[in-house]
Amino acid sequence: MNVVLSDPARAASLFSGRDDVSVRACLEGTMGAIMANDADRPTSAVAMVGDFVFTGGEPDPALLEAACSRSTSGLSIVVPQDAAWSRLIERMPGRRAEPHTRYATSKDPGAFDRVHLHRLASALPAGVALRAIDEPLWHACLDQDWSRDLVAQLDPYPRFAELGVGVIALESGVVVSGASTYARCADAIEIEVDTRPDRRRHGLARVCSAALMLACFDRDLYPNWDAHTPASLALAGQLGYRLDHAYDAYLVTGA
Repeated sequence: MNVVLSDPARAASLFSGRDDVSVRACLEGTMGAIMANDADRPTSAVAMVGDFVFTGGEPDPALLEAACSRSTSGLSIVVPQDAAWSRLIERMPGRRAEPHTRYATSKDPGAFDRVHLHRLASALPAGVALRAIDEPLWHACLDQDWSRDLVAQLDPYPRFAELGVGVIALESGVVVSGASTYARCADAIEIEVDTRPDRRRHGLARVCSAALMLACFDRDLYPNWDAHTPASLALAGQLGYRLDHAYDAYLVTGA
């Protein structure tokens, strides 16, 4: 019987070797959840944060379906542990699984030039101001579809205030871009970057990302960047990140 573990560490061995911020957040009990096929001696488990599902242990079709069914957006980004999990994902009944390549960057805090980041964070277009996410800005982000993921994983606001770090670009007092916390473990965050569609390609994502990175360094947090697209990876390169490896994921929809 599939259960959400009250003690997520019981499944730690099933994710051995993984250093994903989201998986660590689940195992530490900071956010997200670990669902497993047994509460005491699990042999199969999934780590779930937002739209992401990370698989571990023995492939289990019922567990995989249960994890994808929890998605509120209708989309699950499923990261298989191995080829056996990939085969299971590809043949989920009633669902479509589209293969997708993601890009993990090297986790090296010493690789960044903070003078360069300060320069990028200062390159604000005329009429744009940067602000740390406070409670009114948290609500403003949550109220818009394009910006919701900047704050939605740490809800309600007191959880964001406790665990999150975020920077918003305001134009005429309106949120137009931001970089914030998608997942948080003990010593790192997973970065989420979003820009209002009509304000993209104006350098706002780069400004916000650089400012967020500096804010993380001030808090002794590592700002991890896991790129969903080649464009996201290119932006990461401008900030000083280096590609570690590409990896397989699946965009799972339907049911």
